[in-house]
Amino acid sequence: MTFKIKNALGDSVKTALKAGNKREVGALRLALAAIKQQEVDTRTDVDDETAIGILTKLCKQRRESIEQFDKAGRTDLVEQEQFELELLQTYLPDALGDEEILAAIVAAIASTGATSPKDMGLVMADLKSSLHGRADMKAVSGIVKSRLAG
Repeated sequence: MTFKIKNALGDSVKTALKAGNKREVGALRLALAAIKQQEVDTRTDVDDETAIGILTKLCKQRRESIEQFDKAGRTDLVEQEQFELELLQTYLPDALGDEEILAAIVAAIASTGATSPKDMGLVMADLKSSLHGRADMKAVSGIVKSRLAG
């Protein structure tokens, strides 16, 4: 098991504390708290794969908050959420490009033998392991759905 992400977050909190960057400290502590909560809930140490899942979920929450705050005209909150989103994304693996995602989708459809939208669950299960934390799964789902429908 590797704990690179968890350790990197801890080191970043220490660095931000020394630099007096309260905004960064707050965002990083939220991420560490989510990881520690997972450890308490499962009574196990969080490895990098699980940490990626947690950070991906936190990023998704930030994107949704940005959308809601933007609709409400709260630019101050949009700015804070955007800052946190960008900070959290630095701890995730590099995002895949559209071509790489499409290639993974085509390969997953071929390997699962999916032919219709009712096979979507099989394809998404296959893709989850390879695209986890590296692609927006909601967008991937839409592409898979359109491929299987047409």
